[in-house]
Amino acid sequence: MKAIVTVASIVLVLCVAPLIYLVVSDEPVVSVPAAPKVIGFETPVKIRIENSHGTRWVTLAVTQDGKTTETRVAQAKEQTIFPARNVPPMDLTVKVGKNTTPTLHDGKARVTVSAVANDFRGKTGTASFDVDVMTEAPRVSADGAQHYINQGGSEMVTFTPGGAWTEAGVKVGDQTFRSFPLPNHPGQYFSLFAFSWQLSGDTPVYVYATNPSGAIARGDFWHKFFPKKFRASTIPLETMNLERVVNQIDPNGKIKGDLVQRFVIINSEMRKVNNKFLADLRLQSEPRFLWTGAFLPMVDSTVESRFADDRTYTWQGKKVDQQTHLGFDLAKVAHSPIPASNDGKVLFADNLGIYGNCVVVDHGFGLQTVYGHMSEFAVKKGDVVKKGQTLGKTGATGLAGGDHLHFTMLIDGVQINPVEWWDPHWLKDRILSRMGVDAPADEAPVARASAAHKKAAGKKRRR
Repeated sequence: MKAIVTVASIVLVLCVAPLIYLVVSDEPVVSVPAAPKVIGFETPVKIRIENSHGTRWVTLAVTQDGKTTETRVAQAKEQTIFPARNVPPMDLTVKVGKNTTPTLHDGKARVTVSAVANDFRGKTGTASFDVDVMTEAPRVSADGAQHYINQGGSEMVTFTPGGAWTEAGVKVGDQTFRSFPLPNHPGQYFSLFAFSWQLSGDTPVYVYATNPSGAIARGDFWHKFFPKKFRASTIPLETMNLERVVNQIDPNGKIKGDLVQRFVIINSEMRKVNNKFLADLRLQSEPRFLWTGAFLPMVDSTVESRFADDRTYTWQGKKVDQQTHLGFDLAKVAHSPIPASNDGKVLFADNLGIYGNCVVVDHGFGLQTVYGHMSEFAVKKGDVVKKGQTLGKTGATGLAGGDHLHFTMLIDGVQINPVEWWDPHWLKDRILSRMGVDAPADEAPVARASAAHKKAAGKKRRR
C-alpha cells in the first residue's frame, strides 16, 4: 500500500509541477525614469522593463483626442512557454513625436508603455504619463538697444520669445543666463548676463528660445565689446605667514605635503570647490527684485586688489602657482563694520574655505554679493537685510594675508566686476531705464563713494 501511495505521489508531482511552471507568470514592472513633459518631432523616451522571465514584446501608444496610435517598439527573438529565469532588466530608448505619430498636433496627449511577460500566461505591465505636444518652432527677437559690454562686466537685454518655447535666455559662449518676465511688460522677458573676464571679444552673444523637441531660435542683438587690461602681480610666499594661513584653513592636516604644497592645493583645488559652491547658489536666487538703486561700496576703504588681478605665487624665486583674484580687496582699520551693498536676503553665513567667514546676499534675479575674510558675523542665513546694514566685521580668515574685506558680485553664478554696479549712472542707463524703473533720490552719496573707489584703485595694493 505504501508503495502505491509513494508511486501515486511521484506521478502527481511529475504531472502538477509542469502545470504550475506553465501557469506561474511574473507581471512586468514598467518604468519611465525621466518621463518628458513635452514631446516634439522626435523626443527620446527612456524605458525600463523588469521581469524575471523576460519580455515578449513592448508597445508604445500615444492617445490624443480619444484616438490611440500604438507601435510595437521591441520584441523577443523567440516566444517561450517554459520561461527563462533571472532575466536582467531591459532598457530601451524610444523616439516619440510627430515623426513617429503623424496625426499628433500641438496640445495635450498621453503616452502609455506596455510590456508582456515572455511566459505561458503573458501578463502585461503598463506605465503612462501625460505630455504636451510642441511642434511649432520657437521664435525670439531681441530689443533694439545698444549694448556696450566690458570684459569682466555685465549687461541686460530684453527680448520677446514666441512660438512653442519652454526655455529662453542669453548665451555668452558656453555660459547660459536665465530669463525672467519683464515687470509691467506682458510677453517680454529680460536677462542679466555676464561677460566673464577670460572671454575674448569674438565670443558669440545672443538671446535664444528653445523647447524639448530640440528646436532652438536665436536672436542677435547689437553689442560692442570693450577689452580690459587686468593687473598682474607676483606674491613671494616668504612674505606671507604660511603656517597661520594654511593651518587656519586646514587645522587637522588633512591636506598632505609641506606648507608650500598644502598652500598650493588650497589656493588651486579648494578655490575651484569654493567657487563652484558660490556659483550653485544662483539656483536659490528669488525671481523678483530685492535691491533698489546703486550698490554701496565699503565707503572710505582702501582698494588693495581689484577684480581679475592675475597673481603669480613664488617660493624661493620659483613659480609654484598662478590664480586670478575675482573680487575687490577693501581695507580700513581692523575689524571694521561691513555694510550690506544693497537690500537682499542672506543665503549663506558660514566658513567657506579660502574665503574664510563668508556671507552671501541674494538680490534677486540671479544677482548676488559675496563678503569674505570676515572676523565675525552680524547676520545669519535667512535674514532679510537693508542697504548699509552691518553684516559683520572685516578680518583675516581664510586665504587672507591681512585684515580686509574680499567683495565680489555674481550674475547667475559668474563672478563680475562690481564697479559698474557701484555707479548710479551706469545702473540707470543700462538696467533701470530698460525696465521702466526710476532711480531713487539718494544716489548722490553712492556716486561719490564710487568715484572715491575708482580713484583709490590706483593706490598701492597688498594681498
